[in-house]
Amino acid sequence: MTQALAPAYDVGAARRWAMLAASTLAQAATAVMIHGPAFLIPALHATGLSLAEAGLVAAAPTVGVMLTLVAWGAVADRRGERFALLTGLAATAAAGLGAALSDGTALLAVTLFLAGAAAASTNAAGGRVVVGWFPAGRRGLAMGIRQMAQPAGVGIAAISIAVVADRSGPHAAIWVPTIACALAAVVVALVVVDPPRPARTDPAATANPYRRDSYLARIHGVSVLLVVPQFLVWTFALVWLVQERDWSPAAAGAVVAVAQVAGALGRIAVGHLSDVVGGRMRPLRWVSVAAAITMALLGLAAAADLAIAVLLVVVATLVTVADNGLAFTAVAERAGPFWSGRALGVQNTAQFLAASAVPPVAGLAVTHAGYAATFALAALFPLVAVPLVPVREERELA
Repeated sequence: MTQALAPAYDVGAARRWAMLAASTLAQAATAVMIHGPAFLIPALHATGLSLAEAGLVAAAPTVGVMLTLVAWGAVADRRGERFALLTGLAATAAAGLGAALSDGTALLAVTLFLAGAAAASTNAAGGRVVVGWFPAGRRGLAMGIRQMAQPAGVGIAAISIAVVADRSGPHAAIWVPTIACALAAVVVALVVVDPPRPARTDPAATANPYRRDSYLARIHGVSVLLVVPQFLVWTFALVWLVQERDWSPAAAGAVVAVAQVAGALGRIAVGHLSDVVGGRMRPLRWVSVAAAITMALLGLAAAADLAIAVLLVVVATLVTVADNGLAFTAVAERAGPFWSGRALGVQNTAQFLAASAVPPVAGLAVTHAGYAATFALAALFPLVAVPLVPVREERELA
């Protein structure tokens, strides 16, 4: 396993774990800002917007994120992780304040777009803080913990924003992520210190890692392929349970919530496994194989209308999200301290673009072929990913 980001040991273990907690808090707070507006759709629809118009408002922060991930990565590479985190969180809180105080739908959409653009800062900078301070034998576990932030943020948003929006309106609900980002900025200011870096005069440290070999590009490709079954299950599991198995929305929602918790815990477990085996790519290949098998079994069980299909949905949710922390850790380790921000930005941008295409394309597939066939077809994507995982190249770099 590459040691491109060797940690310094002039901070104690308690401080490292405190910085992990701060990074996780920052990621969770911005996740509420990015994904929370989706839970405004019912309230926005009640104000007279069509579902399509409400959906555009809800998508505004996601668009902002996609457009600025690489730029924020460049800021972290140039100015440091602490600067990027503080600037991004402060700007996110300011844009959130503007959204909460805005008058009208158009201004709400614009300010949410700006909030998402600022919130992208935590994706690149927060990951580098974890990888930069933790020793190689703990990075997988640490990054797995940090990657819990996204499902945690979605869960917090589902519980809080929907309730506040229903009671007090969509603008009032934006106070939730705004306050969360402001508090996260304070914690980051108190706790986070930039990881050490070699001198910029070192050509090996500043060289473009994409020109060395295809290692990073292959990880990006694998991650994009694994996004397809992940977002297929995330998007359509609840609808499938309600429409195909006649479950109530409440019961289906409970299963989805349990699956999200399982997925979050799975990220930690797989991260720790990568520390134990001394590499990220072998577990990433195992996850790819498991995702292909699980999605194929889910398709067969759904076609046969077997009760075990419900359990397989939970397993599929767990397996298809387990790669995220592994890929993030490997990208940051390989890219090095002067390129990890941009590399993680590319990683996230590719995943966001692929994820945005899944719902409409999968919707067409479900319409014409049914849920069972769509689940089974999704198994092809992780199957293609298996030989692309650069296991041998990681061994050569170690």
